[in-house]
Amino acid sequence: MDEIELAKQAINGNEAAQLQLLNLYKEPMYRVAYSYMQNEHDANDALQEMTYQCLKNIHKVQTPQYFKTWLVRVVINTCLMMKRQQKRIIVTNDLLQQPQHMTELFELNDVISQLPIEQQELVHLKYFRDLKNSEIATLQNIPEGTVKSRLHKTLKKLRHLLGEGGLS
Repeated sequence: MDEIELAKQAINGNEAAQLQLLNLYKEPMYRVAYSYMQNEHDANDALQEMTYQCLKNIHKVQTPQYFKTWLVRVVINTCLMMKRQQKRIIVTNDLLQQPQHMTELFELNDVISQLPIEQQELVHLKYFRDLKNSEIATLQNIPEGTVKSRLHKTLKKLRHLLGEGGLS
């Protein structure tokens, strides 16, 4: 059975099809969650919440062809919600013992976190998930040209922030 037929059955309430689809997309959804949450524990929590949201709202999917796109959107929204809820920063001695390139990655992550949520999401989709502009446009329901212009603006802002931060 192909994915579209499976998605149709899942949308219509077939629990076996729902579980089969969730299993099928488990790895790519984990990678999305991990790219946002940046640790295994939080990524797994995001996947659990995504599974709950998916099973609760699967009947709202209008086109079975875009089931995977809808699922990615659910994962992203779940991760963003979890990140808003996390207001704690934990500093350990392990951070102080990281090699130089790890320090630069942490600095880059700090700079990215200074961007508005929409721009952070764009950076994650483009550079951590390696999605094409057309795929990002489909995910966000915006024209591809808008994705390009927002990426340009975001990269310009990142360059500016990195220049001020001492990185080059």
